[in-house]
Amino acid sequence: MQRVLVIDDEKLILDMIKSELEKSNFSVTVTDSSKDAIKLIESMDFEVILLDLMMPNITGLELLQMIKEKKSDVPVIMITAHGSIETAVKAMKLGAYDYLTKPFSMEELTMVVSNAIKFKLTSEELKYYKREFKCNYGIQMIIGKSKAITEVKSLIKKVAEADVKVILIEGESGTGKELVARAIHAESERCKRPFVAINCASLPENLLESELFGHEKGAFTDAKTAKKGLIEFADGGTLFLDEIGDMPLNLQAKILRFLEDRSVRKLGGLTDLNVDVQVIAATNKNLKKLVAEGKFREDLFYRIQVVPILVPPLRERREDILDIAKFFVGMFNNEFKKSIKGFTPIAEKLMLQYDWPGNVRELRNAVERAMIFEDSDMITVERLPVEIITISCRQTMPAAKCLELKIPQNGLDIEEVEKELIKQALAISKGNQSKAARLLNIGVDAMRYRMKKFGLLN
Repeated sequence: MQRVLVIDDEKLILDMIKSELEKSNFSVTVTDSSKDAIKLIESMDFEVILLDLMMPNITGLELLQMIKEKKSDVPVIMITAHGSIETAVKAMKLGAYDYLTKPFSMEELTMVVSNAIKFKLTSEELKYYKREFKCNYGIQMIIGKSKAITEVKSLIKKVAEADVKVILIEGESGTGKELVARAIHAESERCKRPFVAINCASLPENLLESELFGHEKGAFTDAKTAKKGLIEFADGGTLFLDEIGDMPLNLQAKILRFLEDRSVRKLGGLTDLNVDVQVIAATNKNLKKLVAEGKFREDLFYRIQVVPILVPPLRERREDILDIAKFFVGMFNNEFKKSIKGFTPIAEKLMLQYDWPGNVRELRNAVERAMIFEDSDMITVERLPVEIITISCRQTMPAAKCLELKIPQNGLDIEEVEKELIKQALAISKGNQSKAARLLNIGVDAMRYRMKKFGLLN
């Protein structure tokens, strides 16, 4: 039941409002004392407060300010006499939701209170979604302490606070460009509104234009009904144009026009619609090279280059690799109901040596696969993809230099190293003992002896 507090020094008004609102299933508390009202507000939660402007001792405006300091999210409806409209307007500027002028009808009273409750519920939902979006996509989801990624995080905060209207995110495939875009949206005031993403490389030109700008009924053969475009859907929020380097030239011109005048016209439409949208473009291509080749408009290139953000590849921030990998371990522990603690020392070393051409996306996939098949509490070398295991052993390298292992200051267990090497060889050879033995330059009998020694024989 929705709780309503009514504050008025006229007992007749209090009784009338209480009786009427209770008929509509509201729980109503009334008081004719400002001091009692303050105590009630401090001790109870109310969905709506009705407050008379003309209160003794403490004025309605003073009481309104106190309420807003204590319970800023509670809508306050002012009750005012006919000749106090100017004061009511002042109350609205101080944060009142609405006002009722005496005499008012019971229908008007019920409607205003109901609307105020809907407003409060909507505000609470927006706050909830804002918290959820920040939790799932905020800047804390960009893992790493390297100088390169710290600079990216700093840029995210700056452009989010400044509400920069056009941003370009550059970086190789899999570096997390969309994650950066979502973090910008989550850290800004636009997080209350939609984040709309579209991949410019995934749709043919005619469909991409229709998706972005929408269309009127009959605009083309299959346009049986009118459709709102994604730019319009993103009004007040963020439009993410992924792989903008693959956008057709004809559509690039229309996007440029939109960025210049901030209005859209549906396909087959006759009128323009103004929209307030932050546009974040992303690409894994060299746009300057595309401009030189005539595949990307030069004017659009300079328009979206207002604030460029370069997301570094994983090989340029190797100090972040293990932090990101451990983050994924925690994530997949929850998903797979496991309790894996991390990686063995040699597995960590190989992960740090690998260049990760697929970047964070490849790292995530590698951890996920390892988590699925790992039965112990640590991810071992044999659970890593073969390309990671073999990356240090290039054809031109002598076998003795393949791993380039160094003894740590606190020493290591040579038996454990030998066991890991046996596991690596078996993983590379896919269980073929003869091939594994050749990789380690030992005989098959010696290989089988070590497998038995370390409990690796079935």
